[in-house]
Amino acid sequence: MTLSKATRLRGEITVPGDKSISHRAVMFGALADGTTEVTNFLQGADCLSTIDCFRRMGIDIENTPERILIHGRGLHGLKAPSSALDAGNSGTTTRLLSGILSAQPFVTTLTGDASIQKRPMRRIIEPLSLMGADIASVNGNDCAPLRIAGAPLHGISYRSRIASAQVKSAILLAGLYADGVTSVTEPALSRNHTEIMLRYFGADVTSEGTTASVLPEPTLTGQKISVPGDISSAAYFIAAGLLVPDSEILIRNVGINPTRSGILTVAQAMGGDITYLNVRDEGEPTADLLVKYSQLHGTVIEGDLIPTLIDELPIINIMAACAEGTTVVRNAEELRAKESNRIDVMVEHLSAMGCRITGTDDGMVIEGGSPLHGTVIDPHMDHRIAMSFAVASLVAEGETKITDNDIVAVSYPHFYDDLQKLTC
Repeated sequence: MTLSKATRLRGEITVPGDKSISHRAVMFGALADGTTEVTNFLQGADCLSTIDCFRRMGIDIENTPERILIHGRGLHGLKAPSSALDAGNSGTTTRLLSGILSAQPFVTTLTGDASIQKRPMRRIIEPLSLMGADIASVNGNDCAPLRIAGAPLHGISYRSRIASAQVKSAILLAGLYADGVTSVTEPALSRNHTEIMLRYFGADVTSEGTTASVLPEPTLTGQKISVPGDISSAAYFIAAGLLVPDSEILIRNVGINPTRSGILTVAQAMGGDITYLNVRDEGEPTADLLVKYSQLHGTVIEGDLIPTLIDELPIINIMAACAEGTTVVRNAEELRAKESNRIDVMVEHLSAMGCRITGTDDGMVIEGGSPLHGTVIDPHMDHRIAMSFAVASLVAEGETKITDNDIVAVSYPHFYDDLQKLTC
């Protein structure tokens, strides 16, 4: 895929459904009694991996362009798969499903692609083992494949060293099967889609500060779920609208859950012109976002803000490269444990485009304002890297070539089509 500088971007788009919410709708629908209907489901590779895993455990799931129907079998209705479950490139599938599998009356091997087999799983192996789970890394390197033998689980109060929705959710889902209350306390509040949706399905979930707790053995009941647009996908068009001169983009039906909307906080702190329209709240708050070209300036991104924008930091790096002044990112060491080592990859490629950027152990320092020029981008099997540099190409002189551009199908299959639609 070869991309060039844009003159301006105009129009409106609707981004795909939220990936985190789509995953959870399938999982919780499978564990519920009755049928769950999901509209605006993200038909990306990661979420399709979740569907495949549950189908292979006996759940009837109808997937049509209009809706997903999950015919749940209740909390104890899963069946042993005939072979290993493959999560593909999905860390959410791997980690959340591990919590569920820890309590099932069968043995499962859970694996994924080459990227997943390098991502750290000790962060879930440790707390699930404390609950009594029989879970181990097959290769002894604390990564997938994981061998999980169902076992009786105990409720625990776990204090997580990192703010991670995947870790929190794995423990809470295991807690549905425990012998008492299970709670997770984080150093900062991570995205809370699991807590919101479990309550919606009928679980007894409480939240106080950065602690979430769940009571065991709830009766979950199938529900209707309309998935809002994914703010992580909208982030690329937010950035593009702010960076390309004379641009104005309307992004409809975007989820603005406060535990996910750090990209909006940062964009506005940098001087971005973003207007919220048609704001509504039906469990998950949503809005239409009107984004206009803006002269951005540097800022500091750190602390409790980091968990609310961890997946958006690559595109925020692009914004920082184009902004006047210095942007500092701290407390983001989690970037090194994503689909790629996002600190090293962003430093490598932004430097190649002419940006003055220095990586640190837990983030980066970006001296913005230098002209960018095209180069060859290897996204390292990381969909967010590919989309971030697609946006960078819109303000870079010359041509930018992105190899392995199909990796965007993990979360945004029609990304390049939507980008082209806005190009004037």
